[in-house]
Amino acid sequence: MKNIRLIIPALLVLFSACSEATRNTAKSESTTETSMPGKTDSLEARIKVNGNVAPGDPLLLRFVVYNNTDSTKSFCIWHTPFEPLMSNYLSITNEKGEEAQYKGPMAKRVMLPPATSYSKVNAGDSLVANADLLKAYDLKKGSTYKVFYNGGNMSGLASKDTVTFIYTDLH
Repeated sequence: MKNIRLIIPALLVLFSACSEATRNTAKSESTTETSMPGKTDSLEARIKVNGNVAPGDPLLLRFVVYNNTDSTKSFCIWHTPFEPLMSNYLSITNEKGEEAQYKGPMAKRVMLPPATSYSKVNAGDSLVANADLLKAYDLKKGSTYKVFYNGGNMSGLASKDTVTFIYTDLH
């Protein structure tokens, strides 16, 4: 019983580790994206998928983090495309509502994120990362899918996007 009293607070700290990722930080360089959504008080993530791919090409998810605030912000890269594929941070369902099978690695982290796990975004700037959905999910050609980013609890990023795409081959 004593172990449970110690484990539960430790798990709460672990799962909330990146929730303070939108704190003010020093300035750093970043990749720029030109079109930004409206002014907010925190970082915002947007996703886009082009389902039309040539045979053998990746099916890319484009993940953009916008900082529409007046100060530099940071976020935890865990559970985002900014780190190598390590977790299932997307909810992908087909037209029948069935969840696409995740086949990528699953990191089991029991520590707080180190400082190197955070990325900075300057005021009015954005960062872009891409992820190949075919490396992590079992997707069927000709199917329609909906994608939603669900990694915000770990990364501290908010995304309201639900993107729909049809996975097809270009000939």
